[in-house]
Amino acid sequence: MVHSKFYSALFFLMFISFIGKANNDSLFTFWNIKESNKGKMYIYWGYNRAAYSTSDIKFKGRDFDFELTDVKAKDRQTKFNWNLYFNPKNLTIPQTNFKFGYFFSNKYSFSIGVDHMKYVLDNSQTGTITGTITNTGTIHDGVYFQDQKKLDKSFIAYEHSDGLNYLNIEFNRFDGLFKTQKWFHIQSVLGVGAAALMPKTRAILMGRGHHDEFHLAGIGVNIKTGLNLSIGKYFFIQTEGKLGYINMPDIRPTEFSDEKASQQFTFAEYTILVGVNVKIK
Repeated sequence: MVHSKFYSALFFLMFISFIGKANNDSLFTFWNIKESNKGKMYIYWGYNRAAYSTSDIKFKGRDFDFELTDVKAKDRQTKFNWNLYFNPKNLTIPQTNFKFGYFFSNKYSFSIGVDHMKYVLDNSQTGTITGTITNTGTIHDGVYFQDQKKLDKSFIAYEHSDGLNYLNIEFNRFDGLFKTQKWFHIQSVLGVGAAALMPKTRAILMGRGHHDEFHLAGIGVNIKTGLNLSIGKYFFIQTEGKLGYINMPDIRPTEFSDEKASQQFTFAEYTILVGVNVKIK
């Protein structure tokens, strides 16, 4: 199950966003101010945490054809370290977000970028396995039907840890909530997006070496909401919450190109971002 704290944050942000578009009976109608975003280009960078639903993962190869049911996974945000987080050589080690966008009207923008999340199978769990494993020369050979099996690293290590790369394009709406004369401007953000998944999967399956190369594995869709705080003319801080769905039918889990994995799951993501915007026309 996706952690409840992510849903709570998302619902709060959505509530604030809808308040910004309330009618004249709303307490906050006077915040529904006229925007002047049209013609702005923006770029931002930030960090994320993610949570994932359980999923069924199917593996098919030369001597195995099995499915693991309702397996759990988690993200892996890097522990804070100044060198890892701010050295340009290490910027992709943490879970990061990069986005470039353009306002084609005062309220609407489109953006492209990547959410560099990480997906790590929980090796402390016992999973349900159905299928066959033959001639691997390991203790895992057998015929299984809804059997319980320890998913430790002697059997499987499975990560999209460099990472679960969500290459997305999003369509966004911004609504003004509050503005001072010079320094601060708060806007709500609502958006929808679609993505291609380009994971770099690190898997060890019964001793087989992993592929460890970027590979187009599937697609995803998402909705999001958030708040944007502009500081002065050029700088802003933005926080977002996303809910999404990912379907990857073509994952490369091993070094052999004819061996595949597939899975689908939902995710919740929370981000904190900093950026700059410049009006170009």
